[in-house]
Amino acid sequence: MVLLYQNTIMADFFNVSDATRLALHAAFLLARSQKPLTIGTIARVLGVSSAHLAKVLARLEQSAIVEGKPGPKGGYRLARAADRISLLEIYEAISGPLQIDSCPLAVPVCSGNACPLGLFFRQLNRTVRTEMQKKTLQDVEINFRRKCEQCP
Repeated sequence: MVLLYQNTIMADFFNVSDATRLALHAAFLLARSQKPLTIGTIARVLGVSSAHLAKVLARLEQSAIVEGKPGPKGGYRLARAADRISLLEIYEAISGPLQIDSCPLAVPVCSGNACPLGLFFRQLNRTVRTEMQKKTLQDVEINFRRKCEQCP
């Protein structure tokens, strides 16, 4: 039997887009800051485009994860305490629901129900989802502080 692999092998398996990575990092910076941060400040720290960051922050604001205040004394801050914002919430604000419904191997051999790997990937998906729901920005910040005493 010859199996033809598609170019999307593992494409559906926990895909973290650039926008989602940017959202997670920006939210982390906001969790660490005592004051609102401007788009320009966050963009410089992360080394990203201000325009791209503005779009990401707008989506986080629509999801009530961050709040933006216009003006010279404005900027972005978390909409609620860091211990009330999960990594899953940030992920889903940008990428949509985290779920793997199709075969992550993208090999059209079986329906997924009888696949010897199907159970493993369904369990893995549940574990990733559960862990991202449990982890908050505060947890990440505390872990970062422990590992990086001299970091800004």
